[in-house]
Amino acid sequence: MKFAAIADWVDSNTYPVTFMCEELGVSVSGYYKWRKKPVSAHAQADSMLSALIRQLHTSLAGNPGVRRIHAGLAAAGHRVGRKRVHRLMQTLGLQGRHPKSFKRTTVHGDAPVPAPDLIARDFTAAAPNQKWCGDITYVKTWNGWAYLATVIDLHSRKVVGWAIDTHMRTTLVTDALDMAIAHRRPPKSVIFHSDRGTQYTSTDFAKYCKRHKIRRSLGRTGICYDNAVSESFFATYKKELIHTRPWPNLKTLKKYTFAWIETYYNHTRRHSTLGYLTPAEYELGLRHINELAA
Repeated sequence: MKFAAIADWVDSNTYPVTFMCEELGVSVSGYYKWRKKPVSAHAQADSMLSALIRQLHTSLAGNPGVRRIHAGLAAAGHRVGRKRVHRLMQTLGLQGRHPKSFKRTTVHGDAPVPAPDLIARDFTAAAPNQKWCGDITYVKTWNGWAYLATVIDLHSRKVVGWAIDTHMRTTLVTDALDMAIAHRRPPKSVIFHSDRGTQYTSTDFAKYCKRHKIRRSLGRTGICYDNAVSESFFATYKKELIHTRPWPNLKTLKKYTFAWIETYYNHTRRHSTLGYLTPAEYELGLRHINELAA
């Protein structure tokens, strides 16, 4: 590693060989002997993988960590160990971004319309449009707070509906469901699971779900794990998009949120729950990442 460091400094015309060898406590003759040795096949492979890793890390929003980089390499047909990926990422100075703590936006209504918990923390579905879930999160802009409501299909974790505005009224969540219904054309009795926020327990929302043949499902009060998929999505959204820059206004936030959800999250980002497939790949029937490189 010392010889490699000397080579980097010398090749960049920063310091002479003799100076660097003295500073690092190695002989000049030893350095030149090392330079003349042929590059091993393993070192060549490391160099190629390092270039791919840097490319993946740059192209994927949110600074992906070792697992997603490893999955990206596997999808491209490169079967390498996760420890090797970790070592190369450390050498390159690359690491994933970690989420910040979040603030709850659930506000309980005075006269909530009850509904059973039809999910019971089983966040899986055998096919699309059987179980949906959703929630609301907040984003600070220069002009004030904005709020994002989502609809996620529990089969593929694909965001099938969303709405963003400057209010948290019931129409925010029905706008998100309008998008999901228009895009997915779900069968009657699709389940929609949420927390017990006032938007999801309001009379207007209960009427909306009855009109559209949607079965309401509510988690327990104050138990975030009862809507874990929605919470996980928002943590990712905040980590990989919202906390990366300031947001001057709602128009800018809408533009970037659209690109992040529709282009990146649903079609590019690899999900650990799906075996590091994307939601779009999972809905195509793929079940193992190695199928992509077959």
